[in-house]
Amino acid sequence: MALSIDSGSTDTPLIELTIGEQLAATVATHGDREALVVGHQGVRQTWAEFAATVDEVAKGLMARGIEAGDRVGMWSPNFAEWVWIQFATARIGAVQVNVNPAYRTSELEYALNQSGCRMLVTRTEYLTSAYRDMVDSVAPNVPGLESVIYFDTDDWAALVADGASVSDEALAARAASLSPDDPINIQYTSGTTGFPKGATLSHRNILNNAALVGRMCDYDETDRICLPVPFYHCFGMVMGNLAASVYGAAMIVPTPTFEPGTVLRSLEEERVTSLYGVPTMFIAQLGHPDLETRDLGSLRTGIMAGSPCPIEVMRQVIEKMNMQQVTIAYGQTETSPVSTQTRTDDSVEVRVTTVGRVLPHTEAKIVDPETGDVIERGASGEYCTRGYHVMLGYWNEPEKTAEAIDADGWMHSGDLATMDDDGYVNIVGRIKDMIIRGGENIYPREIEEFLYTHPAVADAQVIGVPDQKYGEEIMAWVQLAEGAEATEDDIREYCRGKIAHFKIPRYLKIVDGFPMTVTGKVRKVEMREKSIADLGLAAAAETA
Repeated sequence: MALSIDSGSTDTPLIELTIGEQLAATVATHGDREALVVGHQGVRQTWAEFAATVDEVAKGLMARGIEAGDRVGMWSPNFAEWVWIQFATARIGAVQVNVNPAYRTSELEYALNQSGCRMLVTRTEYLTSAYRDMVDSVAPNVPGLESVIYFDTDDWAALVADGASVSDEALAARAASLSPDDPINIQYTSGTTGFPKGATLSHRNILNNAALVGRMCDYDETDRICLPVPFYHCFGMVMGNLAASVYGAAMIVPTPTFEPGTVLRSLEEERVTSLYGVPTMFIAQLGHPDLETRDLGSLRTGIMAGSPCPIEVMRQVIEKMNMQQVTIAYGQTETSPVSTQTRTDDSVEVRVTTVGRVLPHTEAKIVDPETGDVIERGASGEYCTRGYHVMLGYWNEPEKTAEAIDADGWMHSGDLATMDDDGYVNIVGRIKDMIIRGGENIYPREIEEFLYTHPAVADAQVIGVPDQKYGEEIMAWVQLAEGAEATEDDIREYCRGKIAHFKIPRYLKIVDGFPMTVTGKVRKVEMREKSIADLGLAAAAETA
């Protein structure tokens, strides 16, 4: 029996350039092609125009005293300034710190202090987020923060104007001093406990991941990539912005934050060829009344990632949204982010039931979580990966880095996975999410996939809640399809005789939605806490 270990091809060499050098190469080849389209701001730039703006912003940062290695925070939803700052900081070797736009004061204060930000770029406000007020409240507690640029005020024009004092030669000299292995980005990953950790990524990490992810989508300069996913996360800034910059494709930014109707309009108006999203985003678009009236004939590919994709949703995306070559990607922030992906020529069955095979220049193995031994193919264990894509470490946290990356360089994901005989990987759950009911190991995703087959169910999330008799019991939160009707008893009855009795949810709750992160991941920790309170299981939680 073969072991669950695999490695990608090394036929094509990795890119050994900085992000700025790669941008210059793209401008030389595709300078007159569209690069950035931000409909909600009226921005439309070619790659040559985009690079010129990036240089203006880069010089502005230099004029304000930002040195290579200094940390510059970016705290905003998806605006053009986000992308310009991303490439401008990379151009001068500053480390961009991605601050989650959903953060509030305590989280903001922690991220700014932990990373040592000298500058923060943000807006005064967006929707219910009063960014300026929050900055004002934490500033006294962040002594290292020297300046704040509010890009929806005159601050932005002043920053660019200051850049006029920096010569082209000075910018070129700074850029030439950089190495592809330099840290260039810090992304805070939220754990279930404790403070978030700052995954630190290099030019080499994220530029190569962007290139390889794009290769799996068969990108070239004619592609137009719609990005409703947040830039502060790797999905937007690496798989989206950086991948576009490698291939000379266009970045289409439909909205500051996801809105399904606006995204559907952008797909039609901008003749988009590739669409990104987490499963919940695709579910929202599939259920939107405009779907039937929009011409999506230009779409061919895209990426669904961020959380496990329900098989039925994947089938509908292929059938109803014309995404015949849609791919599934899997990874984590600490791996830049993608380590496995389906290919455009994989069969539909493979693309709806796996997260693909290991990418080029990447190794993967599945191990017994207890012993660390590689297990046989087909068995379930912890997914681990090694290669160019593994982060440099958690910013200023060597002990936590050592817990995640072992002495041999393997990044331990905490995800439970299987690998088949052809090397295709399937994620079956999180080690921490696994429900142990009376000694039975139960994977929530298996039950979720079954619940999706009920005609009235649009989405389902399964968690374990404490139980004094069995240790844990199964609870399902179910969201019904638009206009559908079903009771909790109807859904439970649907399960009988179709899945094992011990997998039928003891508790079932019909909901309008789920607690979510900004990236569209369901917050199961929050679901569990609310369920314990609602069901009166506090006593069981103490003893289970």
